[in-house]
Amino acid sequence: MKLYEHMAKDVLRAAGVPVPRGRVCTTPDEAAAAARELGPVAVKAQVLVGGRGKAGGIRLAQTAAEAAQCAEAILTMQIRGQPVRSVLCEERLVIERELYLALAVDPSARRPVLIASAQGGMEIEEVPDRAITRLHLEVPWGLVPFQARQLAQRLELGPSLAAAFADITARLHRVFVERDAELVECNPLAVVPGGLVAADARLNVDDDALWRQRELPRTSEATPLEERVRALGLAFVQLDGDIAVMANGAGITMATVDVLQRYGGRPMNFLDAGGGAAAGPTADALEILLSTHPRAVLVNIFGGITRCDEVARAILTVRERRGLDVPLVVRLVGTNEEEGTALLQQAGIPAFTSMREAAERVVALAGER
Repeated sequence: MKLYEHMAKDVLRAAGVPVPRGRVCTTPDEAAAAARELGPVAVKAQVLVGGRGKAGGIRLAQTAAEAAQCAEAILTMQIRGQPVRSVLCEERLVIERELYLALAVDPSARRPVLIASAQGGMEIEEVPDRAITRLHLEVPWGLVPFQARQLAQRLELGPSLAAAFADITARLHRVFVERDAELVECNPLAVVPGGLVAADARLNVDDDALWRQRELPRTSEATPLEERVRALGLAFVQLDGDIAVMANGAGITMATVDVLQRYGGRPMNFLDAGGGAAAGPTADALEILLSTHPRAVLVNIFGGITRCDEVARAILTVRERRGLDVPLVVRLVGTNEEEGTALLQQAGIPAFTSMREAAERVVALAGER
């Protein structure tokens, strides 16, 4: 779960990390009031994706009137598909230098990694690898104080900044551990006349640990359609194509998306119906897919726990309830394959056994429409 910037900064502030003064605003009038209180401000879109600066989602305002204008413009934006519903009006900082500091989970090393760079203020992926310092932490011990001091030396910070940097690093590590974080990031960690300030912040929390992070606010990147399908207990992600996809298992669903693209198709979604979805939820999910008006639908089932005849009954249920107004291509292989294929054939719906043939067929049908 990703937290909005202002939420992440609330957590860091409570942990003793210096952050700028600011107010969350949802209207231009609120932004103007914030500027009157704080003085010159940075008006920052609150979205759960990166790249907002390049998209025009961060603007500077000298006066209350300018802050209102900036907020009005930003609140009408969509950044990487996410509508901006609030902005953070923050006091303007006099930044002398920008650093990067983060703690993350390294799945390959199966350990936390401390990441720092003297080149902050940009996406870490854009920073040359030689300019990045990575330090893996031992799980039983965590961050040892001398490691933070060594890191400050590598960034060539003076004595006073080095002490502040080591203190902030220790506090970030505490947040990382106590909040079950997958990522806690300050980018930039700004050098200002008074010392160091987290000018921006990110905090991503492990979804599997949310049960013990009850005091944290809840956020979601899901679209309304994704929420509807996930409410059925199914994994679903919207894509930008025109062929709806349903398969049973994350691996086969990803393979289906890849095969469609291999034969010139554009997947509209990723829908994993799970390893043992019954006819009812499967029918509900298929009905939601049809409501998005795809050019065609591909159902790709490899029956292990999932029974092919249950999938066939789900398809027939949907046809009976609402009809099938778009081409439907089905691939059935595995448990009760013969029964499922017979049910579909009796209803005039052919079932393929080859993924390649099914993909070629649905791409051709989508092209005809």
